[in-house]
Order: sequence, then structure tokens, then C-alpha cells
Amino acid sequence: MKLLIRNLDRTSTEASLRTLFETHGSVQSCSLVMDESTGLSKGFAFIEMPKAGEAKAAIKNLNASDFEGSAIRVKKAQ
Repeated sequence: MKLLIRNLDRTSTEASLRTLFETHGSVQSCSLVMDESTGLSKGFAFIEMPKAGEAKAAIKNLNASDFEGSAIRVKKAQ
């Protein structure tokens, strides 16, 4: 299942995001969307988790939680 994570702090990294989601299951891929001109995060990312049950647990437990100073939003990507 592909998840969309929004409202990330601009200094968040793929490694820290992957670590957060791995507490809820296996992470197939993590891609933080970067601004080409500044090299900083655009504030959102995509995480792919191969097991739907683990992905749903991550959504339930991480949506509206504090991550590196920001209340992140986690939902299934459309």
C-alpha cells in the first residue's frame, strides 16, 4: 500500500521517515519529495508498505502525530 505523508518539517530526511514507519512494519520504499532549487524537502513524502495490515496500522497510529516538530498527516495515496 502506498501512503502519502504530508506536513513534514523541511529538514526531515528519508532515513528518519523510514525509521518512523519501520516501527509499524516493513517499508518497501520511501521517497521524500525535494525542491530542486533549494535542495530542501517540499514537506511531503510517499512510503510503500507491502502488507496492507501494517500500512493501516501506520495510518491509524501516525496520522496527526508529532514528528520532528510537525503534526504529520498520513493517508493512503490516491
